Amino acid sequence: MTEILTAVIPVVIIGIICAAVLVVASKIMEVKEDERFPAVRECLPGANCGACGYAGCDGYAKALVENDSVPTNLCIPGAEAVAKQLSEALGVEFSEVKKQIAVIHCCGDCEHTKDRVDYRGMESCRAANLLFGGKGECTYGCLGMGDCQKVCPKDAICIENGIAHINQSRCIGCGMCAKTCPNGLISMIIADKAQAVVSCSSRDKGAVTRKVCSNGCIGCRKCVKVCPGGAINVIDNVAVIDPEKCTGCGECAANCTTNCILMYDENGLHRV
Repeated sequence: MTEILTAVIPVVIIGIICAAVLVVASKIMEVKEDERFPAVRECLPGANCGACGYAGCDGYAKALVENDSVPTNLCIPGAEAVAKQLSEALGVEFSEVKKQIAVIHCCGDCEHTKDRVDYRGMESCRAANLLFGGKGECTYGCLGMGDCQKVCPKDAICIENGIAHINQSRCIGCGMCAKTCPNGLISMIIADKAQAVVSCSSRDKGAVTRKVCSNGCIGCRKCVKVCPGGAINVIDNVAVIDPEKCTGCGECAANCTTNCILMYDENGLHRV
């Protein structure tokens, strides 16, 4: 019995000492949480999309309580309702949220382009892209495997006729699809502004683009010439529109040789 106690008592004493040390250390090294954090975090929708520029809703909430210069209008999915709640919780001035939506810069569907290879593999755009740029003749186009569709939290994206389509009425502007697309075909635009959108991303010369997709931009510069605001330039053989300069007049879309320029307005994205 004595031998057992002799072995057990030191272990118990060491355990008590370690516990005491841990308690003291936890008090000394404790990182105090800002009392406003729970209230601020509660205001955020929990989408964890990263549209605010931070690592999820927790990251944005932490930045808000730690830095007074961080704006309260960065939560695009939450829109103005969340911005108002955050402003009230932090006691700062409310700032308007600019709603965004996603647009796809590709219109090379099955009617205007065709496959180059018979792809049989993982149903993933990223995987298909690693195999010689995908199955389509245009290596810059939509791969059509639906990676963007899979990450969309609002089911705003569908794959139709070989390419992705975005339902602007459902899109909350989180930007998760734009981050997922391996070809970088998706961008975010301001939702309350009429503007032109180039639905092509091919950087090949006009003759090559025309050969693989009848809807592709051929860099003819006709849109550049007719734009009254000087909002369009041809960069790397594809038309690029400056949204700050675009007035939404529609002249570029009306004069586009291949009809690859679409207009966005209150009716959504459409051809002229």
